[in-house]
Amino acid sequence: MRRLFFPLLLLATGCESLSYYSQAIRGQLGLMSAARPLESWLADPQTPAELRGRLQAALGIREFASRRLALPQNGSYSSYADLGRPYVVWNVYAAPRFAVEPKQECFPFTGCVSYRGFFSEEAARRQAARLRSQGYDVYLGGVPAYSTLGWFDDPLLSTFIQYPDVQLARLMFHELAHQRVYLKGDTTFNESFAVTVEEEGVKRWLEALGRSGELEAMRAARLRRQEFALRVAQTRERLSRVFQEKIPEEKMLARKAEEWEKLRRDYPAIVPAEPNNAYLVSIALYTQLVPEFERLLAACKGELGEFYSRVEALAAARRAVREALTSAECRRTS
Repeated sequence: MRRLFFPLLLLATGCESLSYYSQAIRGQLGLMSAARPLESWLADPQTPAELRGRLQAALGIREFASRRLALPQNGSYSSYADLGRPYVVWNVYAAPRFAVEPKQECFPFTGCVSYRGFFSEEAARRQAARLRSQGYDVYLGGVPAYSTLGWFDDPLLSTFIQYPDVQLARLMFHELAHQRVYLKGDTTFNESFAVTVEEEGVKRWLEALGRSGELEAMRAARLRRQEFALRVAQTRERLSRVFQEKIPEEKMLARKAEEWEKLRRDYPAIVPAEPNNAYLVSIALYTQLVPEFERLLAACKGELGEFYSRVEALAAARRAVREALTSAECRRTS
């Protein structure tokens, strides 16, 4: 049944979206055809020693994900594909010039998401140019991995296999979390949940391996990410108030530039030079609800099974999910 997904998706769309869905189908089929079972790579004497070591490291991380993190135990990450390019897809985020909420892209099965992904960088840049011509702020970013939400067995990819152990574990835990819980139509809920799982998963993985030095480094990096996420949230909040004011467009643009400069002054290496609401969106999608999920995990005493059950219940309710998450409690069943 799962392999009917993309043909059905194509039939469910209008003609104007045909080219987009066609590239998605070609890209996914190309990825699947490039993947070979890990056993084949590990048994092949032509496999470079460095790659062999990374694949073996990924096997250990994958086993930990199912055994210790209660993440899906399936065929995902049991194969490997060398794509010969730096990213598997390129995501295009867009937001109105005077709004801090993302432009939604809606699809069959997965619902609405806050970006559009392309297997071709050139196609992504064409889409970005079209959106800019329509007056949107646009941000384009390369993505090393994505989840098919269990429709297919996601392979390990050359786009991330050479990551250091901690980053490799973080990515795998994140993508597997999407298979555990996915709320159709709410990208922020999905990404914030997956970030919470990856953070907790990496912490437990390092603790289990006794890698205390890396654990301290991870905690320090996490504090830096939290600080940046807070600054982005504050910037979005202030800009939202500015955009609601009844002031001339020129003055609104000047206020937007002022707020942007405040953020860029402290983070010049990662914040683009030009004011860009879509960039703020791309950060907020992965961070906005993390504090709420972390509070819920703490209320569940760190018991992941109970935490997942509660998140699944929130997702299934499909009403006022974010408000419910803010006040959610861990309801024990025993």
